[in-house]
Amino acid sequence: MRFGFHISISGGFSKVLERAKVRGCEAIQLFSRNPRGWKYSPLDEEEVKIFRRDFEKGNIRPIFVHMPYLPNLANPSKILLKPSVDSLCEDLKRSAILGAEYLIMHVGSSLGGEVKMAIKGVADGINKALAIVKNSVVLLLENTAGSGSEIGYSFEQISEIIRQINHHDRIGVALDVAHAFEAGYDFRTKETIDNTVSEFDKLIGLKRLHLLHLNDSKSDFNSKVDRHWHIGEGKIGLDGFKLIINHPAFKNLPGIMETPRTNTKEDLQNMKLIRSLVK
Repeated sequence: MRFGFHISISGGFSKVLERAKVRGCEAIQLFSRNPRGWKYSPLDEEEVKIFRRDFEKGNIRPIFVHMPYLPNLANPSKILLKPSVDSLCEDLKRSAILGAEYLIMHVGSSLGGEVKMAIKGVADGINKALAIVKNSVVLLLENTAGSGSEIGYSFEQISEIIRQINHHDRIGVALDVAHAFEAGYDFRTKETIDNTVSEFDKLIGLKRLHLLHLNDSKSDFNSKVDRHWHIGEGKIGLDGFKLIINHPAFKNLPGIMETPRTNTKEDLQNMKLIRSLVK
């Protein structure tokens, strides 16, 4: 497994490699722009040139871009549909410009609307964006914890979205183990992980799984409460993560950590610990 972190783009893309190397990253995830706003500036050509050159030399792969938080294709309001589709199109383009192979998208929230229609809305929005932006970037649906009116917390819901996608070669899944645990998928024993893997493979297919988000959970099992925590210090625990990263279905995937940080020291501790669990 190639381990990495979500890396800040503060100060420009030319700063990313140094931050990734300090943390010992073999793969990375990043935003292409401000994740909490709709407005954005075009990518700086010189910054992109430096970024691509650095990562081609640095052998840090794959590169995952994460969508901003505001777009929501599951929203029943038509007012937000166009900006959400436009945002997806923009990040598909920016991912390709940055040389990223994958773009990660939160499935979304129905905001109290009918789940069936929310699922259709997500699929329709993705179909529109993939028809407009015809590049090789693979869009990864990230499972949710099921908080509030979130959809995409069950493998059945993700499977139904994928079933309605026209471009099957450009859709996959990023499995956040904390979100899955909080949604009722257990990773604490070999038996429960095997059951989770079997259900995922049956409903979605392991061939569509391209990334693990390696986050422990501060929340209880099946709590539907999204709270990331440090590796081995949460409810999944050290034994659970040892089983996860060495499981035959997962061990050859990239693993990106989105654990809490106030400084680099916490990332270094999480990286050291996760690597110590590899058999």
